[in-house]
Amino acid sequence: MAVPDFEQIVDAYYAALYRFALSLARGEAAAADLTQQTFYLWASRGHQLRDAGKVKSWLFTTLYREFLSLHRRETRFPLADLDTEVAEIPEHTGSIADSIDGATAVAALQQIDPVYRAPLTLFYLEEFSYREIATVLGIPAGTVMSRLSRGKSLLRKLLMEQGIDATRKIVPMPMPRTSEGGAP
Repeated sequence: MAVPDFEQIVDAYYAALYRFALSLARGEAAAADLTQQTFYLWASRGHQLRDAGKVKSWLFTTLYREFLSLHRRETRFPLADLDTEVAEIPEHTGSIADSIDGATAVAALQQIDPVYRAPLTLFYLEEFSYREIATVLGIPAGTVMSRLSRGKSLLRKLLMEQGIDATRKIVPMPMPRTSEGGAP
């Protein structure tokens, strides 16, 4: 089985990789950078992949490792802007407690530690199996299951702290449509 060409891979996986990067990085610019870096690494090293059926896993694993590298770097060398004053954001007091939508769940997901956020995102948003998640994250399947369980508990607790009935079913958020080039 031959590995698809670069354009086919970008078209097939860009949107899913970007969504995964967005869930990890918590910002559109950082997510775009992670996605771009992943495809750059594919362009320079993808030819080394022996099994064409593992392209998806390779891409997601690479993106996750790039995120971890970036996260470690930011932890060691935090950015500080000493010249500007940070204005406080006013608290929103809407009637969100009456319903929960996908955007609310994703926003709450952004507040969870990446150790739990990554498996939750891959499982619920990207519909990966436990085995695929284990491969992408480089952890045993049992660890994936425990992190999913703990992550769901943390998410439920966070939503309840925000006054949202976390026992209700979460309505899926519409995903952005992609253009012909595969980018959102």
